[in-house]
Amino acid sequence: MALFKIRRNRGTRNGKPTDVHPVDEVMPPVRMMAYGVQHIAAMYAGVVAPPLIVGEAMGLPPIEMTLLIGASLFTAGLATMLQSLGIWKIGARLPFVNGVTFGSVAPMLAIVAQQGQQHSLSVIYGSVLIAGLLAFLIAPYFSRMVRFFPPVVNGTVITLIGLALMPVGIKWITGTDSSAPDYAAPEKIALGGATFVLVLLFNRFLKGFWNRIALLIGLVVGTLIAWPMGLINTTTIESAPVFNLPTPFALGAPMFDLTATISICIVMLVAMMETTADMVALGEIVDRPADEETIAAGLRADGAGSALSAVFGGFTCSAFAQNIGLVALTRVRSRYVVATAGGVLVLLGLFPIVGAIVSLVPQPVLGGAALVLFGSVATSGIRTLGKSDLGDPFNSLIVAGALGIGLIPVVSPHFYEHFPSALRTVLDSGISTGCIAALLLNMLFNAWRKKSASTEETVGGDTVAVIATTPGETAVPEPRNSPKGSSSESVH
Repeated sequence: MALFKIRRNRGTRNGKPTDVHPVDEVMPPVRMMAYGVQHIAAMYAGVVAPPLIVGEAMGLPPIEMTLLIGASLFTAGLATMLQSLGIWKIGARLPFVNGVTFGSVAPMLAIVAQQGQQHSLSVIYGSVLIAGLLAFLIAPYFSRMVRFFPPVVNGTVITLIGLALMPVGIKWITGTDSSAPDYAAPEKIALGGATFVLVLLFNRFLKGFWNRIALLIGLVVGTLIAWPMGLINTTTIESAPVFNLPTPFALGAPMFDLTATISICIVMLVAMMETTADMVALGEIVDRPADEETIAAGLRADGAGSALSAVFGGFTCSAFAQNIGLVALTRVRSRYVVATAGGVLVLLGLFPIVGAIVSLVPQPVLGGAALVLFGSVATSGIRTLGKSDLGDPFNSLIVAGALGIGLIPVVSPHFYEHFPSALRTVLDSGISTGCIAALLLNMLFNAWRKKSASTEETVGGDTVAVIATTPGETAVPEPRNSPKGSSSESVH
């Protein structure tokens, strides 16, 4: 049953509107804008953090830092619209938000250390350009992994995405610098806790449209509470220009370095793995499963978005998992809502002063709301696991092993500290390691269950066919000589 009723007579037959999947629903402009701004509030900090970190490492002056942040917002908006609306065979056409992947920060900082301030951005842009083109070209081959994602793998990966993101929300509340005087200050924890409770209460008691923007209302109320507490920083507004038009290669023409390019290409491959897992998760949440063609189109959008980002001064683009949590929480599945968010991101890049207003939301407020979002993702994963047979000891071992491996870098970020840097690019991502572990364990334990393969057994004197289903599902006997008109189905 459709979640929303269509407000427009889009596509008619004999004067009657045709059915439209909630993913393809076009809502009234006011609602789309409100829902879109909510997506931006959930992901804004993740977009601006990488350029802030890289810019500070390079010692960029405030005006260039502002341009770098604006370019990241602008290109994130372009990549998001490309992903959600789609052009030709580019774009998953799902409510999928794209932005700067945080996984690229470490190799970019290494490039800064090697190249110095003068050429760092140029080398980074050259590497991102090559990595984006690589991702675009290999997308159809990479997408074939979807066949290895039965419910037991899907559910494990989706659950892991939610659990792996939890520390991000907690750090937004406490702060990231444990030596800072205000680290884990009681007022920060109180503010985060108040926002967490408000978001839950608004989701419980608000109805209709207001229920769908409960997260946005929680962020606004949390920010108002933070104002008299002195936890709002207004310096960004004071220094932000009103308008800036990103132009190609304004921050540096691309330069190419083999070592730097290889490191960013590895990051891109990891991002493609995470994007594949995120698309599978989102497909389950919106009731439009991501098939091989959809994943290929989504990965092409990641590659094209990253290459375009390098042209306009941004960094590598990939999926934002926190926005999947927002879709799960609000149940607003329209991809046009996310496309609207992409358009607003473009405007934020063009008008930095508006982006500065969005940045007024304190991080403890974002953290409190994020805990609800990330918990919603984990809940969706648990629901997907319910479709697999966890009574099967093999499936239980797959879930246990993948979660155990995937949570290592989440629980102990320095666990792989002494491993080679190339390996750490993959190992430090709990989502990537958990996804790989789930895939390998499923192949180990369930490879013998070939799809549609059957063997014959004798049960109680009757000949039966044992139907082996997709790996991760349960094989059950089917009578070879069933009475006419009867049928037997495999239990998933």
